[in-house]
Amino acid sequence: MAKKKKKDIEELTLVQSPEVLADTSLYFNRELSQLQFNWRVLEEGLEERHPLLERVKFLAIFSSNTDEFFMIRVSGLQRLYVAGIEETQADGILPSELLATIRRELLPQLTMQMNCWHKDILPKLQAEGINVLRYDELKHKQRKLLRRYFEREIFPALTPLAFDPGHPFPHISNLSMNLAVVINDPILGRLFARLKIPKALPRLLRIPEEEALSEYEELGFETVVSNNFVWIEEVVAANLDMLFPGLEVVEVYPFRITRDADMEIEEDEASDLLAAIEEGVVRRQFGSVVRMEIDKHMSEEVRDILMANMNVAPYLVYTADGPIGLADLVELAKIERRDLKDPSFVPYISPSFTSEESIFSVIRRRNILLYHPYDSFLPVVDFLREAARDPDVLAIKQTLYRVGPNAPVVDALREARENGKQVAVLVELKARFDEENNIVWAKALERAGVHVVYGLVGLKTHSKVCMVIRREADGIARYVHMATGNYNSVTARIYTDLGYFTCDPDIGADASDLFNALTGYSRKVTYRKLLVAPERMKAELLQRIEREIEVHRTQGKGWLVFKMNALVDPVCIQALYRASQAGVRVDLQVRSLCCLRPGVPGVSDNIRVTSIVGRFLEHTRIYYFHNGGNEEVWLGSADLMPRNLDRRVEILFPVEDAHLRRTLRDNILLVHLKDNVQARELQPNGTYKWVHAADGEAELNTQLWMIEHRGVWDRYDGQ
Repeated sequence: MAKKKKKDIEELTLVQSPEVLADTSLYFNRELSQLQFNWRVLEEGLEERHPLLERVKFLAIFSSNTDEFFMIRVSGLQRLYVAGIEETQADGILPSELLATIRRELLPQLTMQMNCWHKDILPKLQAEGINVLRYDELKHKQRKLLRRYFEREIFPALTPLAFDPGHPFPHISNLSMNLAVVINDPILGRLFARLKIPKALPRLLRIPEEEALSEYEELGFETVVSNNFVWIEEVVAANLDMLFPGLEVVEVYPFRITRDADMEIEEDEASDLLAAIEEGVVRRQFGSVVRMEIDKHMSEEVRDILMANMNVAPYLVYTADGPIGLADLVELAKIERRDLKDPSFVPYISPSFTSEESIFSVIRRRNILLYHPYDSFLPVVDFLREAARDPDVLAIKQTLYRVGPNAPVVDALREARENGKQVAVLVELKARFDEENNIVWAKALERAGVHVVYGLVGLKTHSKVCMVIRREADGIARYVHMATGNYNSVTARIYTDLGYFTCDPDIGADASDLFNALTGYSRKVTYRKLLVAPERMKAELLQRIEREIEVHRTQGKGWLVFKMNALVDPVCIQALYRASQAGVRVDLQVRSLCCLRPGVPGVSDNIRVTSIVGRFLEHTRIYYFHNGGNEEVWLGSADLMPRNLDRRVEILFPVEDAHLRRTLRDNILLVHLKDNVQARELQPNGTYKWVHAADGEAELNTQLWMIEHRGVWDRYDGQ
């Protein structure tokens, strides 16, 4: 990883001064760390030990992540560079330097991905009866059938747009697949046109075997069940004579652009936040171009026409030796071939949730920890469904960030309102790339009579909280569910997240205060048990790190274990450096980007950073403080990033049950720290190395262990 130093890291000594800990050489660049994470994703696609279609999925995720990286991170750097702003992060790298470094780092990754696809994945797919064919590999009868399909299903949806003095250059949508077409007109000569492939059409078209063609002539293409595929842009390119009759098509090249999609909403000036977000979603298609992907065979003439008319600099042009936009390989990963995928498993459901007993009486008896996807998400949905139908339930309050396209949680909330419950929901409209989906659900909830709040001005509400208020014999009781992840039944099967049920009166009171602040007005900054951002969370975490340092100085055995998605905040990083300098053992498991540099003599030599990338996306946030044996464990929605700590409404909640603290420590945190199959360790130079089992040590794949031992945290007492 590229880095900018004021002095060699070896020269840094054991000094507590802020000047030393602010040295730029102690920080990895955020964008370059993100590229390192995406490289780890690509590595999973290269790993032959994974089932074949899982490898295809990782190649698709690598491309999808790269798309988002350009839309959000590169676009921001490009804006700074064009404006001449010499703004730097803690690492001290200038935007111009960073843009050049990103290209230099990314090009080998893209080459490796394409080589893996062509030389490794494609032949193996073919051996398994899954064929992704070039159009010129199709047999005559297959092409004939495709031409009929093109004429009937594709041709009507296509709109060729000419580009000449009488026709302005057409708008190119973000991430759309396009064909640049050069035509020879017998009268007008050489002409240029652009053709967009509609996103509503599948990128990979299924085609039948030649011997089965006759039955599909009668039944139609929609019934094709074979695993033969061809790229839709090749089918369109081969049939352009229908779109340009009487003209000679002389050149056809696929291309794709990525636009700046980082919406900026002036919330304090918007009279209607919903309308402002809807407008922002539309504007996303018109952001400046931050990347153009072209086929390597594209002529210089066509490339220059595209670059000039879309104002694309050469360093933003990426040439591919194969299909562009491999995020669409996710379509292949959906093929029903269980033998080419990870083995399925049935998520654990605690016996407490399978009896006839009310879920509220179960929670009254004990606090409950769920670990998805190893634990089923169904108890969370059932919690809301029972609340919707229970005559003693008075109200439900909930935050929603990413609920997904099919939302049983939303259905339960609507049912509750239909049954006369008071229901208030904060739907965060500013959840990036889920804005449209959240707008749909917000409107659906409003139609059902739910009181919907769209979010707070200037802040994203990222916390995951649901509260049920119930009338009971001894008075009003509050039942609270909090989590590290979203109320999304789809991602609950592929993200690792922790959920927690409690009827603790203090947490219930805190949840009430939080919802009052979210739906009304409040200046409250301190809570009984919850740590809430942006008011106090950061200060409270820093105070606990300093406490660990002091306890270690007097008692020894200082130990911090943080598991999170990202570590970026420089103030938190400096606190961890101080802990390391004081001799505190610091174990960090950071799935994605990490700006802390471990292993620097005298500064971070007591810090170990690992990352697990595997079948499930590691999404939990756990903060463990040994505290001289008086252990504290905090769970919640916040990573140690400025956006989470300073610009979002986040919560961390304590796990106070001794047996649950022990199971989080022993069966979750320590198991993850011992992973020697999927884990990589961050090196002082910014690269990651695989963690391998030592001689005589058994292999431990954490996610596989969790599948095999699912439910252990429900039964564990630590004795």
